[in-house]
Parts: sequence; structure tokens; C-alpha cells
Amino acid sequence: MKQQTMIGFSGGGAPKNNAPVRFLALLSKASSKQFLSPKASFTLAEVLTTLGIIGILAAMTLPSLISRNQNKALETALKKNYSVIQQAFEMYQAEHGERLTHQILYNGGSYLKFKDIIMPYFNVLRDCGIGAQIDKACIPYSGNETMDNERNIKKYRTYSGNSIKRLSLFDDGQFVLMDGSLILIEYSTSLMTVDVNGYLKNPNRWGHDLFTFQLMNDGRILPMGAPDTQYADKSRYCSTTSTEQFNGIACTYYALTDKSYFNNLPR
Repeated sequence: MKQQTMIGFSGGGAPKNNAPVRFLALLSKASSKQFLSPKASFTLAEVLTTLGIIGILAAMTLPSLISRNQNKALETALKKNYSVIQQAFEMYQAEHGERLTHQILYNGGSYLKFKDIIMPYFNVLRDCGIGAQIDKACIPYSGNETMDNERNIKKYRTYSGNSIKRLSLFDDGQFVLMDGSLILIEYSTSLMTVDVNGYLKNPNRWGHDLFTFQLMNDGRILPMGAPDTQYADKSRYCSTTSTEQFNGIACTYYALTDKSYFNNLPR
């Protein structure tokens, strides 16, 4: 019978290895001396100073960015509304076989004729009637300045920020489009003004979010301020220094033709 050789085990699994423990101890020691030492970390004062600088930079740059985005939105809305207005007149021409002109509007009929003729060619959300219909009008106009100021929730202002005291160019027809834009009509001179973001939203200023177009004798609908339009004098009707009551009415032309226009709006 062969004698079996017994291999003895000391128990406890693999031989004891203290290397990982020693490594962790060294790492902890190094961290406490280097990475977590006051010399290698930020102090509370440094953190607060950094946050203060970031706050100052944000305060300096954010208003400019916000203003630029808002002005860009107004520019886009103006171009969209001009296209919508032109399409309305084109649809009239397609249906009647001729352009709508100032002479057609003035050939009989009442001061409501312009609104009655052109409104069906827009997608209208609300018919505000006319300025004199105090309970219905979006922008009431009775001719009494004190009463009108009390009734109007929002006040329209000129390009330079002065109050528009006479709303006579907005009173011969008013209606709100599906996107919230407000169309305002003046019959006697065939003017159509649009508040591109609605009268309940600021800035409610001519040349900012309020723009006027004129129906010409040949049927073209031109931005006010263009050559041959009624208010083409830029120094009087699109100026930061003008005190004219209709200052800003001529800015429509420049808002559509000057690429830097909306970057230089007066505050």
C-alpha cells in the first residue's frame, strides 16, 4: 500500500497581502498633505470673488443679449406682417381683376369702406370695430385726450418715447389677426398700421413694434417713409430728437431696408 503524501493547508485562503492597505494609506496621506491642503484648494474668499466677477459679467451682457433677441423678434414679425398685408391686397386683385387703390376707396362710401373691403382677406381673430366704439374698440379714440388716456390699457408712444396724444390715424377700423397682431386703419389717407406683437405687449412705440403702410394711387402698398409716401421726411418722422406727434411713422421703410436698424433702437 502506497503511502499518501498529505499537503497541509494553513487555512484562511490566499497568503496575506498587505500591499493594497499600504497603498490606500499612502494615498490618504498624500491627499491630506497636498490635494486638500490650503495651498492647493480655493479659499472661501477666492470662490466668492470668482462668483462676484461672473455675476458682474452676466449683469453687463445679459440685458444686451435679451434686448437683441427681442429686437430680432420684432424684425421678424414686421417682415411677416408686411407679407401678410401684401397677400391680402393681392387676393383682392385676384378676385376683382384690379388693384385696390386710394381712388376706389374714395369713390363713394363711408369712412368704414377701407376696413369693410380689405378685412375679409385677413385671418381675423377679433373685429374691434372702430375707435369711436368705446366698448368694442381695441384702441378707443373719442377725440377727448383725457378720456382716451383713461380708457386705453396700453399707451402708444413715438419713436423717441413721447406719448402719442392724437390717435386719429388708428380709428377708422381695427382688427386682431390670428397671431395677435393688431391692424389699425386710417381711411382718409389710406393708411394701415400694424402692431406686430399686439397692443397688450410693449414697447408699443412707432418704429419699434408699430409700423405704418400707405396704399398708393397705383395700388402699391408701401412702407411709410419710402419715397412718395405721405410722411417721408426722416428728420421729422423717424428721429430720436424729433418732437413731432407722429415721429416714428416713417421708420417702417428704414426698418425694412436698413440691416442694422433694429440694433440701434432708442431706449
